[in-house]
Amino acid sequence: MPRQFYVFITGGVHSGLGKGICTASIGKILQWRGFKVEPIKIDGYLNYDAGTLRPTEHGEVWVTEDGGEIDQDLGHYERFLDVNISKKNNITSGQIYWQVIKNEREGKYLGKTVQLIPHVTDEIKRRIREVAKSSKADFILVEIGGTVGDYENAIFIEAARQMRMEGEKCVYVHVSYVPIPKHIGEQKTKPTQHSVKMLRELGIQPDFIVCRSEKPLDDVRRKKISIFCDVKEEHVVSDEDLCNVYEVPLLFESQGFADKILRLLKIRPKTRVRKTKWEALIKKIKNLKKKVRIAIVGKYFDIGTFTLADSYVSVIEAVKHAAWHTGVNPEIIWVNSKEFEKNPKKVKVLNKVDGVIVPGGFGASGVEGKILAIKYCREHNKPFLGLCYGLQLAVVEFARNVCGLKKAHTTEVDPNTPYPVIDILPEQKKLIKESKYGATMRLGAYPAILKKGTLVWRLYGKRKVVYERHRHRYEVNPEYHEILQKHGLVFSGMSPDGRLVEFIELSNHKYFTGTQAHPEFTSRFMKPNPLFVGLVEASIK
Repeated sequence: MPRQFYVFITGGVHSGLGKGICTASIGKILQWRGFKVEPIKIDGYLNYDAGTLRPTEHGEVWVTEDGGEIDQDLGHYERFLDVNISKKNNITSGQIYWQVIKNEREGKYLGKTVQLIPHVTDEIKRRIREVAKSSKADFILVEIGGTVGDYENAIFIEAARQMRMEGEKCVYVHVSYVPIPKHIGEQKTKPTQHSVKMLRELGIQPDFIVCRSEKPLDDVRRKKISIFCDVKEEHVVSDEDLCNVYEVPLLFESQGFADKILRLLKIRPKTRVRKTKWEALIKKIKNLKKKVRIAIVGKYFDIGTFTLADSYVSVIEAVKHAAWHTGVNPEIIWVNSKEFEKNPKKVKVLNKVDGVIVPGGFGASGVEGKILAIKYCREHNKPFLGLCYGLQLAVVEFARNVCGLKKAHTTEVDPNTPYPVIDILPEQKKLIKESKYGATMRLGAYPAILKKGTLVWRLYGKRKVVYERHRHRYEVNPEYHEILQKHGLVFSGMSPDGRLVEFIELSNHKYFTGTQAHPEFTSRFMKPNPLFVGLVEASIK
């Protein structure tokens, strides 16, 4: 097998610097040179995965093709690199310690005192190498979450240090912050110096420092960071704020970042640089004049006094992809569905937007506000796309206001509803009684058979079967299929056995469709998802 190379990406000063975008961009510029890349995200939290984390605390939960509920950074990797990533590519402290304790209980460490080093670090390295072996990629990109100095990621940094010591070809990239305090008005390098100092205390001397800042890094600061952090001046990379994150690979390319990595490893590119299509799309985006206003009616926005866009980052990116390819700039309007519950008249704010998305979610909070928004879209011929919970609540609204089932609901919110149009299937209820909650979720990619002649069928290029990713346990109740269809709700996509509703639409509407899946997870910068393209096109009209 050809030699594999590891690029470890760490972060300093504070979280949220954009290590995920940096990692994806490094992967992209290596792809442009013909290399196969495989990204891994390491998270220090003790959760086994991201499935139970609150979106307003951790951000969106990303779902993989193989059913993993993982960190949202893997979404950045997939959107940039146009690859499907396995759930094995997200490693958490919870997974590591679970496995080490399991090994100890099974007698695999007999006679030994189980310790952080070597047993925990060995398990971390084993998992990284397992992904590398199965992927057969040239470059394994390993993003270590959190900030240098955190207790929870120190053991992962130690594992990264050991891998070079054990003979692996490794490159260490440190992403740090270079602030511009308003009262001073110049870039300050001291936070980066302290961050690198802490990294070196853990045994790693970075090969590259990527400097996040509002403005491009100047030569004075570059030289200062080089001297104080013992990094070559040409290995200090500027990563200033850009209007579009998809420009970051081009920013890195302009500084020769990929070529410097290859020279450090003493390897040559496999092909000439292939970035023409990416550059052309970026140029097209910069010249767009028209706008389309899309409202996202959700409930995972507020955290304290702040608004957290990360709760719906994949939906936002999917709208951007579709809009850019359609020839318009998207303007995302945040609408908190809980506001409609306080004052139903506020739903008229949707008259000021061109299209509406009701995304996924769980629980009763904000549900009636979402239903009001869906009703407004249906009655006012406003382009609408429902995602997962959005489809379910569209069915509830249709059952109540078109089918005459006035107290129809989902049993997730009202277990005693007389018309459970959305419910858990009998076999799922049995599993829940046995406390097997995980087995009741539909997770990952599932096939849907599309109904010929429908809007959804046309959007997907008249394909008979499509695959989209799911994350839910409630379904459209088969007992109500007949009455819903009788009153005009079109089931445009069904599971292969014909039992589960995957797509719905209204034939007498400008654009009213929903999916039980999360199509935002398959949207890419260069390949937008068809449902979002359809929404944007209808919204423009």
